Amino acid sequence: MKRPALVLRPEPGGSATADRLRAAGLLAIRLPLFRVAPIAWSPPADQYDALLLTSANAVRQAGSALSALRALPVVAVGRGTAAAARTAGFTVAAVGCSDGAQALALARQNGWHRILRLTGRERTRLEGVTDIPVYASNPLTPPPNALRVAQGAVALLHSSRAATHFRHLLERDVVDPKTVRIAAISSAVVDAAGTGWNRIVIAKEPNDAALVAATCTLAIDQ
Repeated sequence: MKRPALVLRPEPGGSATADRLRAAGLLAIRLPLFRVAPIAWSPPADQYDALLLTSANAVRQAGSALSALRALPVVAVGRGTAAAARTAGFTVAAVGCSDGAQALALARQNGWHRILRLTGRERTRLEGVTDIPVYASNPLTPPPNALRVAQGAVALLHSSRAATHFRHLLERDVVDPKTVRIAAISSAVVDAAGTGWNRIVIAKEPNDAALVAATCTLAIDQ
C-alpha cells in the first residue's frame, strides 16, 4: 500500500507538483501553506550586466514592468525558472542546477558583475547582488486539525520556510512527527524541519521532479 503525498507548495506550483505525483501513481493531497502575491516595484535606473532569477514566481508576479529588463541576459536557477523567463521573452544565457549562489558564480564566469535579481520579499542574501522584491509568499493558517491529514503521509518540503511553518502547524494540531515522512528539496530544508520524523529523503537535485522522485521512494511502506 502506498502512502499519500501531501503537497504544501503554493499555486501555481502546487498543481504542477500534484500532477507529477498522480502521474507517478500516488494520491496527492493539496494543502498549500503559502499564497504568492505581487509587490509593487519599479525598474532600476542603474545599468546592470545580467538578471538573476532564482524562482519562476519572480517572472510570474513581476507584471508589465518586467518588459523594461528584457535586454538583460538571464541567469536562472532551475529549468522551470528558465522556461518561465523564456516565455516572458528573455534570453536565458545560463541555467544553474543548485541554488542562487551557484547561479551567481555562473554569471561571474560569464564576466557579468553588476547583477540584478528579481526576488521574493523573504530571500537568502547574495553578496554583490542588487535585489528588488517583486512578490511575497504569505503564510496561510489552515483550520484547526487540518494537519491531521499529514499522519501516515509523505510531506513534500520545497523550502526552509515551508518546513518551519509545517512543523509549527503539526505542533498546533498535536500531530506526532514520527507518523510523517519527509521529502526535502535540500539539506537546508531538512535542518529547518527539525528532527523526529518517521523517515527523510533529500531530492537528488533541487527541483520539483527530483523531489517527486524522492517522494515515490518514501510512499512505499518499509
